[in-house]
Amino acid sequence: MALRRAGLPLTAPSVPLFAIAVILAVLAMLVQYAGVDIPVVSEHVFNTLAVAFAVLTAGVLLRGV
Repeated sequence: MALRRAGLPLTAPSVPLFAIAVILAVLAMLVQYAGVDIPVVSEHVFNTLAVAFAVLTAGVLLRGV
């Protein structure tokens, strides 16, 4: 019997996309936990972390990104 994959095919994100997600997440954590003042990130810590997660999710779900 042939093996069929059901569901959503997941792929590894590209290295630049992964790096962007990690950098955004680290910046958000530095602002939240280390008290570092980064002008744009300091005002939107949760949004920055959410964007990092969205970038990583897009890299996993979309092929060739």
